[in-house]
Amino acid sequence: MPEIYNKADVFVFPSRTDTFGLVLLEAMACGVPVAAFPAPGPIDVIGDSKAGYLSEDLNEAVKGALKIPRNVARDQALKYSWLEATRLFLEQQVQIK
Repeated sequence: MPEIYNKADVFVFPSRTDTFGLVLLEAMACGVPVAAFPAPGPIDVIGDSKAGYLSEDLNEAVKGALKIPRNVARDQALKYSWLEATRLFLEQQVQIK
């Protein structure tokens, strides 16, 4: 899949109902900015990171996402790596004890 993502300039995620959207992270890990509706999955993954463009108008979202540098998308995806997830999990476990 990386070779396919790497050929894309933007990843359009047209769903309003997916809850997380692993495909968003796949695209972003390849440096592909995301265009999506401001729905729970994209909001959770992209947040305030500027790694994607959220809009009720997908045409506007695509135009905005095309202006995003590829490294911004990739850097945001790295926050969801297994190493980072493990670190956060262990950090929470220490706080519970």
